[in-house]
Amino acid sequence: MRHFLKAAALAGLLAATGAQAADLSGPAAAGGYKDGYAAEWWGAGDIFIRLRGEAVLPQVSTSSWKLNGAPNAALDGANASITNSGIPELDISYFLTKNIAVEAICCVSPHTVNASGTIAADGKIADTWLFPPTVLLQYHFDGAAVGLPQFKPYVGAGVNYTVFFDNNAGTNFSDVKIGDRWGAAVQAGFDYHLQGNWFLNVDFKKLWLNTDASATIAAGAAAGDRVSFHVNIDPIIVGAGIGYRFGGGYIPLK
Repeated sequence: MRHFLKAAALAGLLAATGAQAADLSGPAAAGGYKDGYAAEWWGAGDIFIRLRGEAVLPQVSTSSWKLNGAPNAALDGANASITNSGIPELDISYFLTKNIAVEAICCVSPHTVNASGTIAADGKIADTWLFPPTVLLQYHFDGAAVGLPQFKPYVGAGVNYTVFFDNNAGTNFSDVKIGDRWGAAVQAGFDYHLQGNWFLNVDFKKLWLNTDASATIAAGAAAGDRVSFHVNIDPIIVGAGIGYRFGGGYIPLK
């Protein structure tokens, strides 16, 4: 969680900085108006950029354990676990209409894969990094329609392609391989207008991600044998942060 706390602290600092900047550059400074937008503070052609601190929480299950390519009773009850991670994340949304946007997400996430179940004694299988670029089609609801003009909830669905890299094997394993894979993603969250072009964001995502992994056993009687398995990672990703809107402009409220 150390990485997540650092990312959350950075997002909070940006929020404070953004609010101060808006005080200086908003309509009140320019023309004596109250700071704010009309009911719709977004529109077609707008670009939203967000920086979030996120917790990545894998929901892991494994199956199809094999030894040298064939099922083996020695692997009955074998399992693996994957650690949680806290990361900063950058994303950008482009509004096709005032309600429909496309979002692209970029981040990297470090994790440790540990042996568990009947092979727990073998310890860490590997440290690995995930690079899961994701594209989602979003629908943004109009908070003004229910008397909340600053509030902008949204839902989204899309795809990601996850690349696993820098696989460093644990003491009892070597030559770890984890396959890159396509996956599906869904999303829900909201933006809340703070001041000027700045807004707060809270976001929840679920990714369906499964892959195949393998490693060579490097110690004990089975040294040199190859173990392989199928793993469902299926992470839940929860985040919060700050965003900035490009496009449009202030509609002053007298």
